[in-house]
Amino acid sequence: MFYLFLAVHILVSVILIAVVLLQSGKGADLAGAFGGGGSQTAFGPRGAGTFLSKLTTICAIVFMITSLGLAILYNRRTGSIIGDRTHPPAPQSAPLTPLSRPQQPQQQPPPSKQPPPKK
Repeated sequence: MFYLFLAVHILVSVILIAVVLLQSGKGADLAGAFGGGGSQTAFGPRGAGTFLSKLTTICAIVFMITSLGLAILYNRRTGSIIGDRTHPPAPQSAPLTPLSRPQQPQQQPPPSKQPPPKK
């Protein structure tokens, strides 16, 4: 079942890319800007837009459904969408003991200000 969805998904992806690239934007050529219909189009002046638009919509819907279906099927196969990434257990160590506070050095009295001895 998974591989069937995958094959349909890839096929629809290729068709969707082709259909989107076949469409021309609104007023894509100079004749379209002045209202002239393309006489050499395969589907006529209005037919290409509606046919390709409907085909794009259908392909987009099928693409989204197959994407969702693949995610669900993959989740059932592996147990997780992102895969099994379990972390190894942390190594057991000796229990922590509270640290004793370091002894502060004893303060020495400040040196007295005596004048240096004279020679």
